[in-house]
Parts: sequence; C-alpha cells; structure tokens
Amino acid sequence: MARGKKNSQAVEAAPKSITLAEKGVHTGADFASVMSALLTDTIAGRIDPQVSNASCNIAGKLLKVVELQYKYGKAVEGSTERMLALTPLAPKADAETVQ
Repeated sequence: MARGKKNSQAVEAAPKSITLAEKGVHTGADFASVMSALLTDTIAGRIDPQVSNASCNIAGKLLKVVELQYKYGKAVEGSTERMLALTPLAPKADAETVQ
C-alpha cells in the first residue's frame, strides 16, 4: 500500500531531517543525526531523492571545508578553533582607512 494514501494522515509532519537541519549543524554528532534522518526520510518517501542527493553533495562540501580548516587553518588567539582565510585579510590600518 505504498502508493495508495487513503489510510495516511491528512496532515503530514515535516520531515525530521528538515527539523534537525534548521537547528543548525555545529558538531559531528549534529551532522550524523541530520544525515541519518535524511536517509530515513528519503526511504520513507518524505523527501524527494533528488533533494536528498543535492543535500548529500552539499554535506560533502561542508566536510571538505572542515577538513581544510583543520589541515591548513591558523590557530585563533584565545580559542581552540582554527580559521582558514579564503582570501587575504586586509591589514588593520587599511581596514580603518577604507571605512
């Protein structure tokens, strides 16, 4: 009865992966939860496979940024995080002059 929706509820809840993703993905555990929910939502038919595929591609790019940040990022003063500058940062004197 996968195709017939006669017995389904009138109002479907939002897919769980969307609810989780809207809260933000800040940790590896968050990432794993969203991806697991995305898999479940796709199999259950709550998310179109093309949308799921696009989300997985984006997730791969996000993981690549995290990898590059860890590998090439510079330590941020007073923090354990590393920052990867994608463009050269303007010196402070030049930044004050521009404003």
